[in-house]
Amino acid sequence: MNLPLEFVEKMKNMLGDEYEAYEKSFGDKRLYGLRINTMKISREEFLEKNIFETEDVHWCKEGFYYKEGERPSKHPYYHAGMYYLQEPSAMSPGAVIDIEEGDRVLDICAAPGGKSTQVGARLNNTGVLVSNDISTSRIKALVKNIEIFGIRNTIITNESPKKLRTKFEGYFDKIIIDAPCSGEGMFRKEPDVIKAWGESMSKFCVEQQADILEHAAAMLKSGGVILYSTCTFAPEENEKSVNDFLNKHDEFEVVKISDEYGFEPGHPEWIENGREELKGCARLFPHKIKGEGHFLALLRHKGEKYQSSVLFAEEKSDNDKRIEFFYEFCDKYLNIRPEGVFKIYGTYLYLLPKGVPALKGLRVIRSGWLLGELKKNRFEPSQAFVMGLKKEDIKIAVDLPLSDPNVIKYLKGETIDVDCDGEGWCVVLVDGNPLGWGKIKNGRIKNKYFVSWKWE
Repeated sequence: MNLPLEFVEKMKNMLGDEYEAYEKSFGDKRLYGLRINTMKISREEFLEKNIFETEDVHWCKEGFYYKEGERPSKHPYYHAGMYYLQEPSAMSPGAVIDIEEGDRVLDICAAPGGKSTQVGARLNNTGVLVSNDISTSRIKALVKNIEIFGIRNTIITNESPKKLRTKFEGYFDKIIIDAPCSGEGMFRKEPDVIKAWGESMSKFCVEQQADILEHAAAMLKSGGVILYSTCTFAPEENEKSVNDFLNKHDEFEVVKISDEYGFEPGHPEWIENGREELKGCARLFPHKIKGEGHFLALLRHKGEKYQSSVLFAEEKSDNDKRIEFFYEFCDKYLNIRPEGVFKIYGTYLYLLPKGVPALKGLRVIRSGWLLGELKKNRFEPSQAFVMGLKKEDIKIAVDLPLSDPNVIKYLKGETIDVDCDGEGWCVVLVDGNPLGWGKIKNGRIKNKYFVSWKWE
């Protein structure tokens, strides 16, 4: 690994006698991880199925290492949203912050969706999850990963933190900031990151970090918590960014992160006038833990919790007779009838999470659960809709075992023949988990799987 000389000198100053062990870690094999979707499969069920040879990621109870050479992305369970592929250290921010059902959570730099899917599973379709990313090019992956997980209570936005603040002042219980950074912790995994490394890159990131933290603080409820993380070792982007924020906001304090997993404490001595409480932060070094480099800081607002004064202008459903087509579909093909606040954008029908403020003026990519499209005199269900359903919700459910060749045929978009007497819209499942829609007649299913998700 051809590391920049300036970087080497900086790391030697930081690590001292440990530098040799750090440098040696570049020769270690790359680590691979997956994190299960607990809304679809429990830890016990996953282990019982024994589909891959795995090992626990100790800081994330839903996380597992898998062996190099395995291809979990080419498995039907991946297409059923039963797990997400994620570098093990990247699971730490979502594991460290305490998410409770009913929370309102903002993932402010969310793409491609690792932390949002982790938070969404823990919310279990309660509360509100706002997943935002300023990058238009990265939004598609974020949308797919949230929808494939079956997360129904997510607003996906493509905005700057400053613009989000205009709608969500004092709204969130928890905020996750996976901040833009110089990426030093990823040098081993992604050597191309080294090319962009340098003082100008770090300076740009520091400015971005300060801006994001400032706007995030304004969107947090009194008594709420911010999880700030980077994938760099640089003290100027870690301890200093947190220290500068605390100097401006004495209403915040650092919450100590447990050192039980081998995480190293923060180092206030690595920056000028560093607060002692910075020792409560955590840094993940690849020569000390089984993962890449990361930094974590939990920042708690010291005030008493209170309810946000944000006006919930979206509380009423659209008064549109076309919604009746959706109800007719549910009555005919489902055992449930979703209720709540319905909104129609063009021809697309959404079910909003409860308690969402007016979103007019924001670039909104998804306004909650995309149910489907209201066409002339009928409702056509979406892929996102089926991924949020359970087997017991569906009247005509064709549940295929994993070993059935029809599973792969279906994922490839082919017509399949099954032993089923139903007629009309049906759902194809694998081992009890929805894959997508089909139209069945005389035991033959016309494939309605989402075209851009097809098995390649």
